[in-house]
Amino acid sequence: MSQKNLAVAQLAPDFTLSSKTAEGPKKFTLSEALQKGPVVLLFFPMAFTGVCTEEMCAVTSELNAYEALNATVFGISGDNPFAQEAWAAKEKINVTLLSDYEHHVAEAYGVAYESFLPEIGLGMKGVPKRSAFVIDRAGVIQYAESSDNPKQLPNFEKIKAALASLK
Repeated sequence: MSQKNLAVAQLAPDFTLSSKTAEGPKKFTLSEALQKGPVVLLFFPMAFTGVCTEEMCAVTSELNAYEALNATVFGISGDNPFAQEAWAAKEKINVTLLSDYEHHVAEAYGVAYESFLPEIGLGMKGVPKRSAFVIDRAGVIQYAESSDNPKQLPNFEKIKAALASLK
């Protein structure tokens, strides 16, 4: 069962997840990424789906704006890293995608569905809700947003405003 969503001013749970890059598999740890600056975590339900593709392509087109705010952006889904890599290559997604294959991170952040898409007979447990977190260098959540509606994109302007307030 999912815990309540994490909120602003809470300490973000640390984690290590895998990514498959052109250079091969790589591990990313939140606490290490925070040493370089704030981090944006974008949880999304599934690769190769319309709204998730729209979200990650929109963020890819804005990566310079996030970099200008000294932030690193990670997309997190329960897809395996090989599927994420194929999707990123197909859609020209340049956001680092992290595989939360066992849904531990979505659970830790309180953004895992109890049952995703039961109305069409899937009912998959643990799939991440579309959610966004801005985490400062100290590991404290400065912005948190989660939606039960998988078609609702995060508020990217509020995410950037939260990052700007950290400068």
